[in-house]
Amino acid sequence: MFWHLIHFLTYFGDSMLLVPTALVIALLLLWKRDDKRSACYWVLAFCATGAIVSLSKIAFMGFGIGSARFNFTGFSGHSAMSATLWPVMLWLLSGRLSAQWRNVTVIIGYFIPLCVGISRLVLHYHSNSEVIAGLLLGYTPGTLFLISQRHLHPPVFSSRQLGIIFLIPVLLIGQGRIATTQQFLQQLSAKIAGIEHAWTREQLLQLRQSPHTLLNQ
Repeated sequence: MFWHLIHFLTYFGDSMLLVPTALVIALLLLWKRDDKRSACYWVLAFCATGAIVSLSKIAFMGFGIGSARFNFTGFSGHSAMSATLWPVMLWLLSGRLSAQWRNVTVIIGYFIPLCVGISRLVLHYHSNSEVIAGLLLGYTPGTLFLISQRHLHPPVFSSRQLGIIFLIPVLLIGQGRIATTQQFLQQLSAKIAGIEHAWTREQLLQLRQSPHTLLNQ
């Protein structure tokens, strides 16, 4: 039961769920906002997080740039992307609620990525530094987006519209398919760097006794 819960929580940070959901958010903003800049701001925030995460992983897996001292091989993508998306998603769906309950809903949106980050630690996919850095990275653009919308009331959706909005995430969660982003980045990193195999965490940990040394030196 415990492991089923952990795997369920970690899926809330998987690209297979987040990318389609991010697209849904953009479409909803285009639909419900007269000022289309809101959708542009959202796309910029989400894509910026994804780009920084990807570059950090390519830097390590391709060129060995990491920290042995902090056991850091790049930002936790699950933590970062979920921290950008879920506060915004729950804010977007809170338009029918009172101001107090909208705040509670957004707080839940901030809590979900924390659960995702903890699940990544429990499953030993990331170190503490990678999860913390990922959460800080993801919360920043998501929060900046919410600040840009602070004078605007969230869109109001009917019950039927909310059901349709939830349909795609629910179907994706039900299928449980996992994105192969990590494998793709490993292959891409090795190709960019011109090496046969991507750098691994095991190679990083061998340098733990010399924490100020970068793997590519």
